[in-house]
Amino acid sequence: MDATNAKPLDLAALSRLTEDEAREYMEAVRWPAGPVCPHCGVIDPKPTKLAGKAARPGVWQCNGCREQFTVTVGSVMESSHIPIRSWLIGFHLMCSSKKGISALQLQRNLGLKSYRSAWHMAHRIRHAMATPTPNPNPPMTGTIEADETYIGGKSKGGKCGRGSNKKMAVLALVQRGGNVRVRPIEHVDSKTLKGAIRENVAKSATINTDEWISYVGIGKEFAGGHHTVCHSRGEYCRGDVMTNTAESFFALMKRGVYGVFHHVSKRHLHRYCAEFGFRWDNRKVTDGVRTLAAVKAAEGKRLTYSTPA
Repeated sequence: MDATNAKPLDLAALSRLTEDEAREYMEAVRWPAGPVCPHCGVIDPKPTKLAGKAARPGVWQCNGCREQFTVTVGSVMESSHIPIRSWLIGFHLMCSSKKGISALQLQRNLGLKSYRSAWHMAHRIRHAMATPTPNPNPPMTGTIEADETYIGGKSKGGKCGRGSNKKMAVLALVQRGGNVRVRPIEHVDSKTLKGAIRENVAKSATINTDEWISYVGIGKEFAGGHHTVCHSRGEYCRGDVMTNTAESFFALMKRGVYGVFHHVSKRHLHRYCAEFGFRWDNRKVTDGVRTLAAVKAAEGKRLTYSTPA
């Protein structure tokens, strides 16, 4: 396949690819200007593609450092025995499933031999979807809706939401009409919530929240001020003041957690946040374009089974 011809493919087209075609497609996605050595970064002189009975399909040798590599090296797919064709379909299934897809469903759809392989594959794809740390994105601007929710259900006393003892709080900052930044937090106190807003939001922005006391006073730090809606009085919108966009994001995430995954551990919650955040940020493009974005984001990331947290 031409390295400049990595066009978005739908699920049917990906399913028709042979393993060799899938490898060539992956190479075109990862190396649009030609193969790049993941060990030393050399692209010129061009790496040599090994051939012959002794060489595995898709192996290249760098003419700089002399190391050998394939298209999966230096990505979340490195050291995986899963075929590249299955990886591409797995990426597409996770990128196109609005509320997510369970590891058990991935195992069935891809014909994987074990649940463990499907589970690790799903987490590696979520790792690819995650924004690198430290966050390279510019500060959020415009109107920013801040809200928190709890993942994990009710406490023993039947209490849910703020005050639940499950300690699986998630904070979302949504730029109205734009992207979301979502992450688990240990506490819903003033230090945590205001700190997250200061870290991610430009000083020119306008902050919208509900009436939770921990947000009080944050408006003095932003040009647009801080505006609230009072949910306890049944108020959910007052002109342009609302948190409905953030709540829409949480509605999708909760339907996925409770309807698809059924249980999400605190240890891995940040990965599910990354998955739902990635799909939200890429909600305005096709499934094929979203899949390409996720595959490209796999560059330079690793996640081994022994250290999945």
